[in-house]
Amino acid sequence: MSARASTPSAPTHHEGAPPSTGIEALIAQRQLRAVFQPIVDFDDGAILGYEGLIRGPAGSPFESPAALFAQASEAGCTTALEHAAALACIDAFNALGCHGKLFLNFSATALCQLASMGMDTLFARIDAHRVVIELTEQSAIADLRDFAPVVAALRAAGAQFALDDYGSANASMNLWVQLQPDVVKIDRYFIQDIANTALKFEAVRAMQHFAQASGARLVAEGIENEADLLVLRDMGIESGQGFFLGRPQAQPRARIDERVRAAISAQHIAVFPELTRNSGASPGGGAPAQKMLVHAPALPRRATNNDVLELFTRMPELHAVAVVEGETPVALINRRAFMDRYALPYHRELFGKKACLQFANAQPVLIEQTMSVEQMAALLASDDQRYLADGFVITDNGRYAGLGTGESLVRAVTEVRIQAARYANPLTFLPGNIPISSHIERLLSHDAGFHACYVDLNQFKPFNDQYGYWQGDEVLKFAAQVLADVCDATRDFLGHVGGDDFLILFQSETWRERASRAIETFNAGALRFYAPVDRLSGGIHGEDRQGHPTFFGFVTMAIGCVHIAPGGGAQHGSEAIASLAAIAKRRAKQEATGLVVIEGGESAELLPALAHG
Repeated sequence: MSARASTPSAPTHHEGAPPSTGIEALIAQRQLRAVFQPIVDFDDGAILGYEGLIRGPAGSPFESPAALFAQASEAGCTTALEHAAALACIDAFNALGCHGKLFLNFSATALCQLASMGMDTLFARIDAHRVVIELTEQSAIADLRDFAPVVAALRAAGAQFALDDYGSANASMNLWVQLQPDVVKIDRYFIQDIANTALKFEAVRAMQHFAQASGARLVAEGIENEADLLVLRDMGIESGQGFFLGRPQAQPRARIDERVRAAISAQHIAVFPELTRNSGASPGGGAPAQKMLVHAPALPRRATNNDVLELFTRMPELHAVAVVEGETPVALINRRAFMDRYALPYHRELFGKKACLQFANAQPVLIEQTMSVEQMAALLASDDQRYLADGFVITDNGRYAGLGTGESLVRAVTEVRIQAARYANPLTFLPGNIPISSHIERLLSHDAGFHACYVDLNQFKPFNDQYGYWQGDEVLKFAAQVLADVCDATRDFLGHVGGDDFLILFQSETWRERASRAIETFNAGALRFYAPVDRLSGGIHGEDRQGHPTFFGFVTMAIGCVHIAPGGGAQHGSEAIASLAAIAKRRAKQEATGLVVIEGGESAELLPALAHG
């Protein structure tokens, strides 16, 4: 975290310090004050070290670091201020007897000047092995080849090198690759609200993969709440700093607060934010249109019908041929339609030497090979269904690339949507089967205790048959909202298995009250989906699965729960646990309260059989 961006604490004014208005005077009169913010190890809660930050005189216009550096920039003495700030932090760090590492901020310009003066100007006051020099984002580096020797000089002296505020301004992957920092501090933008922002989570996970490859240690900046801390801890980020862990202080604590220690050592695992909305991309990667591409020759628009016949005769596997002008497709000739015409008497003699556009579809369906699944699916719903017989032309930035068939289009859209539904339900946007299994495995690998609760809706099929799928979907979305409302988003994982089946992985201690509240809320709210006459009748008339007239009561919620004690299901796996929860659900459907729990002894007997069944 750069000194300019830091929030000032409440310092005390030095006795006898005369007021001063210039930065150079502040430096000369030693009125710069150091404060220290702890950097905490997530493994055991130990303080690894402190970032030294600078403040001006309390109550003065230069009290905040932002004001200090703004004035220094105007006065042209920013580098002098950086050097003075580092020395002030070192002197205070020594005087306080702080343990661990001291993190100091430097711009590229100030570091280059430090190297030219000699590292002894800094490290004569402190053991270099206790120092981590952070390259701030404030200034760009003109030539990394000239800057690399500066980093080498730091390391030769014994200090470590860090990139500050990674992911913002000048802190780029280019720097990471070429300078190979020992420490990378992730910018606070990516950390704040990471517990609820899937894209930030994925961005940090990408940084984590690169850190593992490069050997750098990651420090997450800007941690301001427990939820973000737990997500970072459970995804494997090693350390962090922020107001939740400790604010900058002139006399920092040697240990973190008990509330912070309790959060770091919490037994429950975090629920990771999921990218659940289907963007139309294939989860397996690659554009679906590219996978449908059939490489086939095209004919120029000046070609004759005899040329088309010769091509179809030579290549009997072709279902169609595209007609192009230059590289741009202008028409499509369907093989079957063309050959049927030529089978008629005298058609070859009459039309063979005429232009091929005579029997072509001059408005073929064009699909750009980068087209998304949703755009392709729109074709399936359009009024123009000629592509089912003719096929279509696949283009690359408008240029002819090849052909595709109607059959392959239907198959591609279906396969991608089925695959996408495994990751996220397209109706409720809740995580699907793959994220559900992944979270169960995370719970088991951490030996976390939890309650797996399988949720089902009684009498949903008769309701769906009577009122239609549209109204049925509204009931499912209502059920999803009710379940989401009773979950603690930081502890309880809610997934949509499919249809009217949901799964909650509760870590909340109040799981039973939450499940009961969901049942009560849903059962009362579901009545509004019925017509007044059906509400008065207490249900609807319909037919059972054998076609017999039957009266069905209102849609209600049933929840079957299984308790997995800490370490009690690790050897059985996610599928066995989900199957056991499904058994509890079937029992709950017969229970008046709608809630059944399979406790430790019975689950211990059933799990081995399910795991091997």
